[in-house]
Amino acid sequence: MRGNWEITRRLWALAWPIIGLNVLQVLALAVDTAMVGRTMNAEAALSGMGYASQLVFLLMVAMIGLTVGTVVFIARANGAKQLDRSSHILQQSAQLTVVLGLVVAVVGNVVAVPMLKVLGADDSTLVPALAYFRPLLAGTVFSYLNILFAAALRGVGNTRLAFFVALGLNALNVVLNYGLILGNLGLPALGNAGAALGTVISQAVAAAVMAWLLWRRAVPSLTLKFRPEPVDKALTRKLLGVGWPAAMDMLVLNAGLLSIVGLLGRIDQSAVAAHNIGIRVQSIAFVPGMGISQAVGAMVGQALGARDVASARKVLRSGVWLCAGIMSTLGLLFIGAADPIVGLFGVEAGSPLHAYSLEWMKLLGYSMPIVGVFIAISGLLSGAGATMVSLRINAATTLVCQIPASYVLGFVFGWGAWGVWVALPLVFGLKAVWAYIAYRDGAWANLPAMADEQPDSSGSGASQLSDADVP
Repeated sequence: MRGNWEITRRLWALAWPIIGLNVLQVLALAVDTAMVGRTMNAEAALSGMGYASQLVFLLMVAMIGLTVGTVVFIARANGAKQLDRSSHILQQSAQLTVVLGLVVAVVGNVVAVPMLKVLGADDSTLVPALAYFRPLLAGTVFSYLNILFAAALRGVGNTRLAFFVALGLNALNVVLNYGLILGNLGLPALGNAGAALGTVISQAVAAAVMAWLLWRRAVPSLTLKFRPEPVDKALTRKLLGVGWPAAMDMLVLNAGLLSIVGLLGRIDQSAVAAHNIGIRVQSIAFVPGMGISQAVGAMVGQALGARDVASARKVLRSGVWLCAGIMSTLGLLFIGAADPIVGLFGVEAGSPLHAYSLEWMKLLGYSMPIVGVFIAISGLLSGAGATMVSLRINAATTLVCQIPASYVLGFVFGWGAWGVWVALPLVFGLKAVWAYIAYRDGAWANLPAMADEQPDSSGSGASQLSDADVP
């Protein structure tokens, strides 16, 4: 019992800075949005900013995959006490990140106009969208390096350094954007371009600070060199092998969410607006949930690197209780305070939008416990490098179950918006069951692709799976 409490304490110590980092990212975008909302032609400027942000996220899919692979292999090396290996993985990943950032910057500029139009930008929003998007592309390398450094530090169990650097980044971003968006502090008023430029400068400063700290060995288990190394082709293949399913996973999940919006649009535009309100509120619950999931992944990777499967299982147990507990508490808040929460968005009581919003908010609240369980198990699968398992689960349940079920329940059964929405928590229940079966199967602990990432000695941890370890 005491051992489980110690793991829970370590898990929370690793998770809270990740949660804080995610909150800072949300706040940074919110502050930028609020400032852009005070410019001339604010409606077009905000719409353009929204379209550009969607495209930035779509182009980030490959970086998400590389990040997942980096965490997996650094955590394994750290658990095996192979500190030189951890630094080598960081160096190779950093070099790949620079190349990827440059490629995305070039490709992004080429596809910017047609992609923004596909997303819905018209003549009035295309110009402000490009004004925000193109400067962000110029700083893609800095943004991606910050993501990578935070992930690498998570792999060695240090999440506070990235959090404190992000605090400074956000403070600088607010000051620069206050000047560059609105023309304060003697700076020119650049509107959307100013928002992007302030963000890029802040990201560049943060990346430089993080690189300098890693070069100075501020974290003994990770060292970054400024002199490039020859490409490690074998490691690159492994990083991509673990990373590409994680990248595809994000595309599948977004396809599922976009399908809901498309179906709701055929029912009532008020339902689409209510969906957007609910998603914004839901993100509040997902911030701690995803933070805990990422911490679970890092600790599981370290345990498997030490060949301690029993500890990896204990990490998951603590992660499930912590993640489901926090998300369930927030879910109860969504159910009990649905009316005042919806009121914060200026929704008129008694309107169709109000009714739809309450319906969706309460449905989200009831789904939080099972979503928390699934997110925690997803963290274990990611940390173990079993990203293909996660992709199979999400692809099958989203493409084969969720999207058809939303259509059938909403239109064939005539349940309307509620039918479209209810398919999502039902499918999350299926995902949680499937993920638990994959966990019980135990193949995640002995993946062939990870075989040579293990230490030479057998170590003190359990190297074989035992049914007694399964909760």
